[in-house]
Amino acid sequence: MRRLRGRFVVAAIRPGGKPPGVWALPKGLVGAGEKPEETALREVAEETGVEATSLGKLGDVRYVYTRGGERVFKVVSFYLLRYRRGRLGDLPPELAFEVAEARWLAADEAPRLLAYKGEREMADRALARLREGAYDLRSAAAP
Repeated sequence: MRRLRGRFVVAAIRPGGKPPGVWALPKGLVGAGEKPEETALREVAEETGVEATSLGKLGDVRYVYTRGGERVFKVVSFYLLRYRRGRLGDLPPELAFEVAEARWLAADEAPRLLAYKGEREMADRALARLREGAYDLRSAAAP
């Protein structure tokens, strides 16, 4: 997240292969020897082109899906990250298949615009904490 033109905004992606209007939060698999928080920072950089600083864990989303006839239990951990530097959408060519588009979404609209329920809940949680003054994003002001 960052403050841009006086508003809080969140970096969102349209995953490769998804139609326009399908917005999601950047995320990915934890690498060998990597901590989940490090994964969050790496994935945001890879999928959006911006570097960030972690403000801490927001929570986990748990769900079950079926792949190849087997039930898979998945836990996705979300962190609130503060924009540090970089230009949204500056992605390495080798990752272009993964992300079709990156965009700043107004944070107060993100809970409505994100495609997945758990991500909408995390956006709501981040907004609630920002409104409570739990996080200071002043250093994330637009240059």
